[in-house]
Amino acid sequence: MARTEAVPASSAATPPPGRLGRIAAGSMRHRGTALLLWLVLVAALTAGAQAAGDGYRNDHSPPGTDSQAAADLLAAHGAGPEDRTVRVLLKNADGLDAGQDRITGLLDQVKGLPSVDSVRGPWSQGGAVSRDGTIGYATVALDDGDGPLPAEDLTRLLETVREAGGDGLVTAVGGEATRGAEESGGGAAEGAGMLAALVILVLFLGSLVAAAVPLVTAVLAVGGALGLIGLAAHLFTVADFTPPVMMLVGLGVGVDYALLIFHRHRTELLAGADRHHAAVRAMEVAGRTVLFAGGTVIIALLGLVVLGLGALQGVALAVALTVLVTMAASVTLLPALLALAGARIERRIRAREAKRRARRGEAGAGPADGGRRAALATAVGRRPLSVLLAGAAVLVALSAPVLGMRLGFADAGTDPAGSSSRTAYDLTAEGFGPGFNGPLVVVAEGGDATSGRRLATALGEAEGVAAVQGPFPAGDGGIATVLAFPETGPQDEATAQLVRELRADVLAPLTEETGERYRVGGPTAAALDFADSVSGRMPLFVAVVVGLSTLLLLVVFRSLLVPLKAAVLNLLSISAALGVVTLVFQNGWFGVTGGPVEAFVPVMVFAIVFGLSMDYEVFLVSRMREVWLRAGDARQAVGEGLAATGKVITAAAAIMIVVFAAFVLSPGRMLQQFGLALAVAVLLDAVVIRCLIVPAVMRLLGARAWWLPGPLARVLPRSGTRGG
Repeated sequence: MARTEAVPASSAATPPPGRLGRIAAGSMRHRGTALLLWLVLVAALTAGAQAAGDGYRNDHSPPGTDSQAAADLLAAHGAGPEDRTVRVLLKNADGLDAGQDRITGLLDQVKGLPSVDSVRGPWSQGGAVSRDGTIGYATVALDDGDGPLPAEDLTRLLETVREAGGDGLVTAVGGEATRGAEESGGGAAEGAGMLAALVILVLFLGSLVAAAVPLVTAVLAVGGALGLIGLAAHLFTVADFTPPVMMLVGLGVGVDYALLIFHRHRTELLAGADRHHAAVRAMEVAGRTVLFAGGTVIIALLGLVVLGLGALQGVALAVALTVLVTMAASVTLLPALLALAGARIERRIRAREAKRRARRGEAGAGPADGGRRAALATAVGRRPLSVLLAGAAVLVALSAPVLGMRLGFADAGTDPAGSSSRTAYDLTAEGFGPGFNGPLVVVAEGGDATSGRRLATALGEAEGVAAVQGPFPAGDGGIATVLAFPETGPQDEATAQLVRELRADVLAPLTEETGERYRVGGPTAAALDFADSVSGRMPLFVAVVVGLSTLLLLVVFRSLLVPLKAAVLNLLSISAALGVVTLVFQNGWFGVTGGPVEAFVPVMVFAIVFGLSMDYEVFLVSRMREVWLRAGDARQAVGEGLAATGKVITAAAAIMIVVFAAFVLSPGRMLQQFGLALAVAVLLDAVVIRCLIVPAVMRLLGARAWWLPGPLARVLPRSGTRGG
């Protein structure tokens, strides 16, 4: 019943140039025009985005949750969120009263700063002083408005407060607005990643000019995507952390795709083709592989839309668009750059190959010996089952910590020691208790005093609540709010449990007694609800992404077992990468402050890594399939496939690893987690999976790897994909 598709060598003749080949030929003929069009397009989009201003905004609201209902109630009754309010924390070991003149002078300075609406001191309503009188805070209300506050105004506020400290007075500013300003900046991560990528490209390609071609392609593609998303952010909800994520993925994928095509171009040159036909053939073969690989990345990213979470949808669409622009640059801009620098690149390639042959005494050898990788394939083929079990054991062991992963949003308690936000967080916990860093905002749907007092009494008697404030009439007086301060910090598991218990054991019975509805909101509750929403919808998301990607690979390889193998291995590499993130950022390995894994990270990492893993899967296995179709020998297909693609996969993976790992230098914790997860995933994928597990599995499967049931073979379209 099994049917394979091995064909004789005579049928594997080189096909005439297709659509991709014609696009490459056109770009090479009009290379100056193609490059100019890309430069003009990127410049126009960038200028347009800068002229339009910053339109990025966060939407962490989990639809249909209790915290979102609380936020909707507050908004409906004219009580907006307090994201434009910050606190100035103050500490004096001799007591705040002893330094009152200095503190008053500081607050007068703050009151006169731009974007500051009002200031309420520690001794007035809206401020507070600790019981021992040594710690207090003033509340600073910033200007209202829909747009973001100017970064320079927030920076000036931070500097003014910091400069007022000293001589026994400790000062700091806490609040999301200024915390974001303190984290902003950067550029070091992107610069370090590009520099490291350039070094690897030079070592791999042997020429600065050749190395610049993939890097320029990636940079222009990312620049165009950033400008386009900067404009789109005014029409759709796109989170403010999207641009660095786009650069993170765009640089890695852009260099990766360009390098894969460039490597095939080099192979064709060394096989005797002229520059024009080498570029056309490279696009016909590797270019098609890149399009299929990029398609799997986009499918995986668009799977985030299934989650129905606003901010994630915007990020997913932005990164998917980045990949799409990168694919377009790879098939239109890259051939033009190859034509512009073709003569110098060709001379360097041929000279380097001649030196290699002379050094090894292999004047008659082919251009791609792949000796080490062929030897590796042979070694794996001797004990494929042992290699498979050992590789799987490594991935499973690294995946184990995922079982204890806790999702949330890291607050200022995980910021670097010495930063203003971290100092403010620590002073608040020291003076008033850890729960004062994340109060719960409980809303009563009834603004009368009796309803509010009844709610405050019930919350005050609840176990785990350190203190309550209120009730306060909110907005138009139609609702009342009570602030409940937990005994534990916002990121503690005990606080999450308290929120659940308040809803189920305190407020639900109160609702039955009074007939009124009560909602637990605020940033702490919203973070918990968002994490729960992500966890609850994750199975559907995984099923959609894995299902669609498997169907695509089924068409690409016309095999039933290869796509299933790819799906399982990709899931293992993702879980292993998230396991490492859990060990480092949640368990506090290597000196990192422990805290929850950012709720965005698992789904974003899954979407990106699942797609990126398909790059190497398509590139490696399509070359194996090319040999299989030509020779009909499964063992030969594994050996030649690994020998032909192993070196370029290693180089491409090394580039992606250094680009992703460079983002661990970013000031933002979320980007640090993204960078580490993606770097670890690519490392495991390139070394453990592609070099060991895939050859072992393909060796064990033999000819069965290319089995396709007859009914499927008749209905599936032929993709025409060949090796990279």
